[in-house]
Amino acid sequence: MADQLRIVHCFRSPVGGIFRHVRDLTEAQLAAGHVVGIVCDSTTGGEYEEHLFDQMKDSLALGIHRTPMQRHVGPGDLASAWRTYRIIKELRPDVLHGHGAKGGAYARLFGSLLRVSRSRVARLYSPHGGSLHYDETTTTGKLFFALERFMARFTDCLLFVSDYERRTYRRKVGEPPIPNTLVYNGLRAAEFEPVVTAPDAADLLYIGMMRDLKGPDIFIDALALAGTQLERRLTAVMVGDGDDLPRYHTQVKRLGLEKQVRFLPPMPARDAFALADLVVVPSRAEAMPYIVLETLAAGRPMIATAVGGIPEIFGEGSPALIRPDSRDLGDKMGEALGDLDAYRRAMPDTASLKARFGADVMAAEIEKAYFAALST
Repeated sequence: MADQLRIVHCFRSPVGGIFRHVRDLTEAQLAAGHVVGIVCDSTTGGEYEEHLFDQMKDSLALGIHRTPMQRHVGPGDLASAWRTYRIIKELRPDVLHGHGAKGGAYARLFGSLLRVSRSRVARLYSPHGGSLHYDETTTTGKLFFALERFMARFTDCLLFVSDYERRTYRRKVGEPPIPNTLVYNGLRAAEFEPVVTAPDAADLLYIGMMRDLKGPDIFIDALALAGTQLERRLTAVMVGDGDDLPRYHTQVKRLGLEKQVRFLPPMPARDAFALADLVVVPSRAEAMPYIVLETLAAGRPMIATAVGGIPEIFGEGSPALIRPDSRDLGDKMGEALGDLDAYRRAMPDTASLKARFGADVMAAEIEKAYFAALST
């Protein structure tokens, strides 16, 4: 096949939105006839992620290669980088696509090393938020953004998942001196089928990584405030895992909400949507979160913070958008649950969502970027 590419996706953590993005992208690339492989960290993820890898492994001709990768920069990076480079070199990719800060650094550095040995390889980077979340006025932020400016010379194309992410890059790093394009995350056609709420559903659902960046603590505080406002005991389900999970258990206990909040391990989003009447995404920072797209595509009403690319999904001024603040969220919970049918009518139209955020649209645009990078 003349246009068949050997594509390797490199990223650190096989959880959350990046892993979801890579899974969707590999599925579309396999359907287009390309040969695909994955290189990622072996120390993160649990049973749910292992199940997802099992589903993928037989279809990826270049395999799934997991090796320890540190989240933060440190001495162990040297050994990790060497192991990762050897794996990638053996795979002989035409396209090396890095996702997130660590995956982006590895893909661009190792792709450049392969070019020195006269291999043809396109080096693409999707930040997915990553290091762009850092404050540019801090020492750490200044260091990371200086590194991003340096790494641009080893990059053939930047792929941004939201216009917010592209604007943030320009503000914190600078105008990209290389080709760059905006490609929204996309969903499969089946994900636009509505999800029916279970008869014993809770009032509210949080689903995502259990870390402060995603706002579970904001959700718990708001739950207590909204219950007081509505003068009834609100119930909630919190689905996910992460290092900060024990703190959220403690917070629930401190607020006397143990009988109202149920914690569950990671599960498919559509299974979780049936567990509650209203979905909440209380993140402090995002790029273009899949969970927002999945929720709306499934026809579920939701509240989300107006951070990152989220307003690009809803449209500016949507009544579903709030600040990442527990009091604002508590007020909005009370308003939405007070008349859920009316609130549901404020959600974006499914047909327009499908036209903008379909997986087929996403994959076609990214494939176009691959071939453009290889042609220069």
